[in-house]
Amino acid sequence: MEADPRAPELTTQDFVAMMNATRMCVLVHDGATKDILWANPAACDMLGWDVTELRPLKADDMSSSAWQYDRVVGRAWLQEAVEKGVGRVEWHYRAKSGRVIPTDAVAVRVELAQGPAVMVQFRDIEREQEIERQLRLTTSWVAALAHHTSALVLMLDSSGTVRFATDTAVAVLGASADEAPGRLTDHVALRMNGRVSTWDDVVDQARPVTSVSLEVPAGDGGEPVWLEGSLERFEEGDGDALLMLLHDVSGRVRDEVRRERELHRENYLARHTAMGDMAMAIAHELGQPLAAAGNFLAGVRPRAQESETATGDPDVAAARLVQGIDGAMRQIERASTIVESVRAFVGHLEHIRQVVDLNAIVEECLYFVRLRAASAGVDVAFEPAARPVPVRCERVLTGQVVLNLCFNAIDEMAQCPRSRRRVVIKTGIEAAAGVLTVDDRGRGFPRNPFEESFTTKEHGSGLGLALSHRVITRQHGRIWAERRAEGGSRFGFALPLADEAELGSGDRR
Repeated sequence: MEADPRAPELTTQDFVAMMNATRMCVLVHDGATKDILWANPAACDMLGWDVTELRPLKADDMSSSAWQYDRVVGRAWLQEAVEKGVGRVEWHYRAKSGRVIPTDAVAVRVELAQGPAVMVQFRDIEREQEIERQLRLTTSWVAALAHHTSALVLMLDSSGTVRFATDTAVAVLGASADEAPGRLTDHVALRMNGRVSTWDDVVDQARPVTSVSLEVPAGDGGEPVWLEGSLERFEEGDGDALLMLLHDVSGRVRDEVRRERELHRENYLARHTAMGDMAMAIAHELGQPLAAAGNFLAGVRPRAQESETATGDPDVAAARLVQGIDGAMRQIERASTIVESVRAFVGHLEHIRQVVDLNAIVEECLYFVRLRAASAGVDVAFEPAARPVPVRCERVLTGQVVLNLCFNAIDEMAQCPRSRRRVVIKTGIEAAAGVLTVDDRGRGFPRNPFEESFTTKEHGSGLGLALSHRVITRQHGRIWAERRAEGGSRFGFALPLADEAELGSGDRR
């Protein structure tokens, strides 16, 4: 673009006026002697000398006393500008007041009428250096925070995407250290006031700060990690930023759960003690009435038989009466056996010497199991071991455990579609123990039911599984519950295996 020939040309006075007006400090040195020829007002203000005072000064008079600002070094820098046209350095000037001023100085060779000169332009960078130092310090602090602190810190945008996370936070979230964590809700479940919440709900409560809890799901069958902290909103020009400060409270949560279970266990023990006292009282009081009822029925039965034979023709009513009396006597005998077993349970169950075939115990229980299953529309299958399973146990109470496990499975199946209502009972021998399992196809269980001392059933006492656990463990066995890979639950117990030769004749098959 050609210059307008009508435009006025700048004069020497114009350039001097501009140099006097600029806030950039300017010193002009003679190219040969390096003496100061001129200084603009900005340079005089910074250094505290006027032009007349500056002209006789040398480098030692107006520079820092540090070795890197020695007169020889200063002259070499100016000479470099004379020879190469330009030279740049960080130079520390010393003002008349004694203040040392760090500057960014550029020396440029200029051709004057009287010969070559060096024009030095410099500016105070003390403030810039302080800012730079603070930035370096802040950067080191951020690096320490990100990589070395145990604190869990997250920076997120309004959508819940993690923009920054400390190493500890990345590790707890289970994210990859080489990739961005992504959305926070991909790794955790958010909670507020003890309830599951969404990211939008949590952000809406951050006005500007709110409390928040996070549950990090457990991996590889471990326990979940619980985090608590705060979420604070910062308004930025290009959208809100959110700071989340967290700390691990998993230990506290586990302690609370443990205390709650201990409380339930104490309640159970109180109920168990009451039940023990009640059982002893009932066993003591029922013995004589049951014996008397048996005696009465035993006395009535011969008369019913005499009535039947006296006519010479079988009396259907009399036959039914005899049948009913026989059934009632069997039930009374069973009730008496249970009462005696309860006494043994409260007494010295640990020293059981009775040897029973586990298959036979199940066979005795199947009638009652199938009776309960029929009303619920549940199919019951028994898969006994191919040979006797001799175990050392109290026969009646162990049968009650079998009934309890089966009844629980049937009650669970009653809540499921009819196509899935099937319970399978199996017996076998594993590792010197007789084993019984009861499989169902139900909903499974959220936690180990043998660690709970309360029931989820509407009309349950919470003592069924607890007493089953007590009966089996006091007989030196073990009882367990587990999830089935194909769905549903498996409850089972194992009792010490005995020698098959110790089985009574009634238990051999």
